Amino acid sequence: MSVLNNYSNIMHAIVEAYECYLSPQSSVCGKIMELLGQNKIDHHQRQVVILSQDSFYKELTSEQKAKALKGQFNFDHPDAFDNELVLKTLWQIIKGETVQIPVYDFVTHSRKDEFVTVYPADVVLFEGILMFYSQEIRDLFQMKLFVDTDADTRLSRRVLRDIGERARDLEQVLTQYITFVKPAFEEFCLPTKKYADVIIPRGADNQVAINLIVQHIQDILNGGLTKRHNGCMNGHNTPARQRLTSESSSRPH
Repeated sequence: MSVLNNYSNIMHAIVEAYECYLSPQSSVCGKIMELLGQNKIDHHQRQVVILSQDSFYKELTSEQKAKALKGQFNFDHPDAFDNELVLKTLWQIIKGETVQIPVYDFVTHSRKDEFVTVYPADVVLFEGILMFYSQEIRDLFQMKLFVDTDADTRLSRRVLRDIGERARDLEQVLTQYITFVKPAFEEFCLPTKKYADVIIPRGADNQVAINLIVQHIQDILNGGLTKRHNGCMNGHNTPARQRLTSESSSRPH
């Protein structure tokens, strides 16, 4: 992609209210990428990219990892995330830099020795259950979306994901849900709904809402909204973005 002078990275934060339990193709972000045709474009050339808060879990101590393997560590608490790294990464993106995103292994509860390379893009979608919790982080986003999903649907999707993808048994999943997930959702995630600019009920099934978001992003990509920012993001000056050519050390998933 050519250099776009005086363009800023348009950041959208998406609290998926446990839509993140879905496969990427079934999540709201996945649907957006599919409708924009961005999932069929080479990663070097994509105008829209997705980042996940799940990539930014902190490194666990030996004691914490032992608890995690028993389902006794709260991964839904704000302290579980490396917000310093999130902020650093977001500011690199704002400056038009290529960033290295850590890859988290949910079976071993540790970061892998590899990274996913994300190249400069016109629109960045950042999804996660606590994207609005930190004011310093949420203030960087130009649009904040809260994807609301029925509690029973959230639980059923979590059970299917944790058993099918993360090698956990049903009893462990349900215990963790009752002990950590549901209380953390009610204490930390749900209250941040008030910060949302747009609330999307029924998640990826809400085709009308998704179509509206897709149209909004298409307007940005066509220059109608992006040019109005004139190289600024929420008052922050941003230099011209440059497409770098370094290779990814792993492929996004």
